[in-house]
Amino acid sequence: MRKSRVAPGLPRVGEGKRGEEGHVGYLLRQAAGAHRLRMERTLAEVEVTPPQFSVMTMLAAYPGHSNADLARLALLTPQTVTVIVANLERTGAVSRHAHAVHGRIQHLELTESGHALLRKCRALVHDLEDSLTRGLAENETQTIRRWLARVATGTVE
Repeated sequence: MRKSRVAPGLPRVGEGKRGEEGHVGYLLRQAAGAHRLRMERTLAEVEVTPPQFSVMTMLAAYPGHSNADLARLALLTPQTVTVIVANLERTGAVSRHAHAVHGRIQHLELTESGHALLRKCRALVHDLEDSLTRGLAENETQTIRRWLARVATGTVE
């Protein structure tokens, strides 16, 4: 892991307010940024970005949906998903077809090569995901998952 450079007198990641003394919201953002950077570096091996991975993951889980639906699921803007889908379509990872009733709505699906690419990405990300919970008991991991889902839905009380 790389050491971050900080100006003299400022805390490194994991120290002071950037560590266990920090605000939970800040620490959550700091952790998300660090995880995203690790994902970027890991997925670079197969020339896929984390947003592309997210779109492919959601498309595999919920096939046949529109760009707007994917944007909501992948936590991206519709404009970003439009660019991602165009790039994935150009590489042959995604195909689109018109909705049976509403011809202007385009349904998206992963192609065979898209599923193969997603399997490669998942294999790379699997080790990264495992490292997040290494050393935790299954019930601790489940508690973290539950808490994160509650934070996202606004039901933390």
